[in-house]
Amino acid sequence: VGPDGAGKTTTFRLLVGALRLDGGDGQVAGCDLRTGLNELRRHIGYLPQRFSLYGDLTVEENLRFFAEVNGLKASDWQPRRDEMLAFVGLAPFADRRADRLSGGMKQKLGLATALIHRPKLLLLDEPTGGVDPVTRQDFWELISRVVRDEGVTVLVSTPYMDEASRCSRVGFLREGRLLEQGTVAELTAGLQGRIYELVGTPDRELRRLTAADPAVESVRPFGHKLHLRLPAQGQAEILARLPRAAGQAGITIERLAAVPPTLEDAFIELLDEHDGASN
Repeated sequence: VGPDGAGKTTTFRLLVGALRLDGGDGQVAGCDLRTGLNELRRHIGYLPQRFSLYGDLTVEENLRFFAEVNGLKASDWQPRRDEMLAFVGLAPFADRRADRLSGGMKQKLGLATALIHRPKLLLLDEPTGGVDPVTRQDFWELISRVVRDEGVTVLVSTPYMDEASRCSRVGFLREGRLLEQGTVAELTAGLQGRIYELVGTPDRELRRLTAADPAVESVRPFGHKLHLRLPAQGQAEILARLPRAAGQAGITIERLAAVPPTLEDAFIELLDEHDGASN
């Protein structure tokens, strides 16, 4: 997970052999990224951010094309085609041209083409970009089923922290560097008891007031609320001082309470630490 420009797509293109390494080495699915690319492509499925379907071909014809490109014989791809159409819910649309599918249906067809040859590893580069929230939810249910029913390891890139929180392990990427990785619990462990939710009016003045307190480590919007990161020590004094200062400034605090830390909280802290070390 990382912001735009963090290097997610470049990393994925390196991992699937679409870009050549200009230094170092690596392995994916047991295959060397310099010498084993032909073998690698038999073991991975890849859905790029801007994937290509053949609009003048039907759903079924697209699946057949990608199956044959991946070396499947008719005796193998035909039952797999039916399996994949049922899996992604496109069986009723098998004869529809790809250019007449909705955005969400195209995403599902793209997923089916990436899975048609039974890969061990599936790489999805921002697969829910540009789709509505309901389609996003449906697609992530499909990803969960891929892991559960197909037994495939899935590597997903996303700019959305709520999507990243669905994964068993998360890596934070920035400017081409993997800053940290772990489970959601591991990544947020250091923030337990340090994140506070603050709600009050006027909200702009409240944000300026809290940001001006030198003991408050960070203040950031979280919907219509603010999330404050406080140090592990000395919180009682800060929690007493903020409402008092707000009252003197004519600001009403409606809520100030500890909340469980999110991945976004952890990422912001990591960026602050990284920027501090750089400076």
